[in-house]
Amino acid sequence: MRQLALKIDVDTLRGTLEGVPQLVSILQKHKAQATFLFSLGPDNTGRALRRIFRPGFLRKVFRTNVAGNYGLKTLMYGTLIPGPDIGRKGAAVMRAVRDAGFEVGIHTWDHIRWQDFVARRDADWTAREFGKAVARFGEVFGKAPKTFGAAGWQINAHALALEEQFHFDYASDTRGSHPFLPLMNDRKFTVPQLPTTLPTLDELVGTDGITVENVADYLLRLTERAPAHGHVYTLHAELEGMELLPVFEKLLTGWQQQGYELVATRELAAQLDRSKLPVQEVVMGEIPGRSGTLALQGQVMPASAV
Repeated sequence: MRQLALKIDVDTLRGTLEGVPQLVSILQKHKAQATFLFSLGPDNTGRALRRIFRPGFLRKVFRTNVAGNYGLKTLMYGTLIPGPDIGRKGAAVMRAVRDAGFEVGIHTWDHIRWQDFVARRDADWTAREFGKAVARFGEVFGKAPKTFGAAGWQINAHALALEEQFHFDYASDTRGSHPFLPLMNDRKFTVPQLPTTLPTLDELVGTDGITVENVADYLLRLTERAPAHGHVYTLHAELEGMELLPVFEKLLTGWQQQGYELVATRELAAQLDRSKLPVQEVVMGEIPGRSGTLALQGQVMPASAV
């Protein structure tokens, strides 16, 4: 059967408290599964404004209605208003997601801090940020996390090593086309990557004539043909869980009509034969609709190179 995994990134306190419950409700309505990846530390969303001089950032802010989707209060967190602790204030919602039968995992500790700095930071910095997220996950859920999906698809080799150290089953830190074992800084890592295979709504809306009204149709055209390994679609609690909830419901209906089983990413991971996964380098590069660089699935490495 065709499978499409839904990976839900939860970036903010508002997304946790308002977007997540709405997503749970609509997923249950459609009898669909998904993986929720939570931000577990402070909500410092307002600090994203330091990206103002990054090429393409302001254009994305205006075409995706960031203020409307995230809320003005959220956009002041970490600047004019102290960043609230998402893991403390949202713990009950997070546990309710798990209790409803959905997979839960780690997105980050501090979303803005990780997304803006991890690609250039050393092992100690990475271990502190990663370790705080793992510890808080244990406090919230009473068990160790099994999956990680890096904020903003930002990763470094130290984080890939930590995924091994903490015995993650798999991770989804990259953009690409199929599962693989990552290679970075000349080191091969053993935790498989399940890359996001489809563009996100905020990358599409406002480009090439794509609007909120027709973006679902555009995505559904991309999924008419199903890859053997399945698709991974990343959505956001702050977008599909709120203003763009009707778009997401149209996608759910359309994917099910296309014959897809909507699953958690762990379902795709459980089917992997790790001995047959290609080893591919993780490279930093650009993709349409997103400002800055992010972690991409590179070329297959020959056996002699790994």
